[in-house]
Amino acid sequence: MNLNTLTLDDILEAKERIRDICVDTKLIYSSDLSKNCGNQVYIKPENLQLTGAFKLRGALNKIRKLTDEQRRRGLIASSAGNHAQGVAYSANRLGIKATIVMPRTTPLIKVQATKEYGVNVILRGECYDEAYEEAKRLEKEKGYIFIHPFDDVEIMAGQGTIALEILEELKDTDAILVPIGGGGLISGIAVAAKSINPKIKVIGVEPEGAKAMKVSMDEGKLVNLLQVDTIADGGAVKNPGHIAFDIIKEYVDEIITVDDFELMEAVFILMEKHKLVVEATGALTVAALNKLKLKGKKVVSLVSGGNIDVVTMASMLNRGLLLRGRIFCFSVKLQDNPGQLLNISRILEKRGANVIRLQHDQFKAIDRLKHVVLEITVETNGYEHIDEIIKELNWEGYEVYRVY
Repeated sequence: MNLNTLTLDDILEAKERIRDICVDTKLIYSSDLSKNCGNQVYIKPENLQLTGAFKLRGALNKIRKLTDEQRRRGLIASSAGNHAQGVAYSANRLGIKATIVMPRTTPLIKVQATKEYGVNVILRGECYDEAYEEAKRLEKEKGYIFIHPFDDVEIMAGQGTIALEILEELKDTDAILVPIGGGGLISGIAVAAKSINPKIKVIGVEPEGAKAMKVSMDEGKLVNLLQVDTIADGGAVKNPGHIAFDIIKEYVDEIITVDDFELMEAVFILMEKHKLVVEATGALTVAALNKLKLKGKKVVSLVSGGNIDVVTMASMLNRGLLLRGRIFCFSVKLQDNPGQLLNISRILEKRGANVIRLQHDQFKAIDRLKHVVLEITVETNGYEHIDEIIKELNWEGYEVYRVY
């Protein structure tokens, strides 16, 4: 294998090298996503992969190719989480010592899961790139073998096995949507897919707050961002890969960006409609489906990972409910006399709104001797339902103040 060249043969060999451990994650057809975007959408659920993300594929392929002498030196890797678990799991299975450097901002579930594989975990820096610098320092100091998370053709070859599985299962795939962090995943998938069928569209998706590869493509040269700002921690990469950039220039058709609100809504949709637990980075491609220029095509949306902690998941789901008009909080000022609360309850019951929380507070009203403020949070069925509730309350003489 040429250190800077990736071929279909490399990816086919990687498939044989990792097939005894990695799961062939079967496609899931989504009628809901298909209806919404006007294409036939299939989810490739790599959140169901061992270690909870696609990263195991590349790490295992790379580590299995190491010589005995390299294995004895031990491994070092930097990661925001999923690559860490891929390296840790592989090292554990193969009996190799490993150290993983992770940003201090890495979700606790990813840190803990990595430690459970018996590797040494060091927390350094506020983003991936700062953890990377520490890992490279330790590589030189200790003589470790560095396992790069994305800019390595052997890593890319392992990730490219995803495309082989997709095309074995859905031979007439028209487009594959792939999340982009450093660029290793889309590089492997693009080479495999385009080598098998050059007509397939390979479309990358980046967070709007960390679109280093899109900026690089637009400017025709590799661009490093000064800062990143996104909830998609796995895609928060300031410095994309050099090798990856060259491959993406040649093989990738387009890069779409999505914002954090679109990501939170996508996480919510995958949970509600498909019962899939997905981290923000893993939902990038689902968030981009409505931005596709394609119509009536068979589209595979790669869900790349599901390692999300419970607190973050709860926060995202709540935000998703708000974004889709499923929760409505409002306040009204009532006369301080009997029957007012009962009347509001009657209106909400009539409109089919389920009360989640209610606060009846005399002290919030300026003229509290005559009025009280009632703040209510209700479960709703969307924005049209909210409008109906507001109109009904207005018709009954109540002025509605929207809280959220």
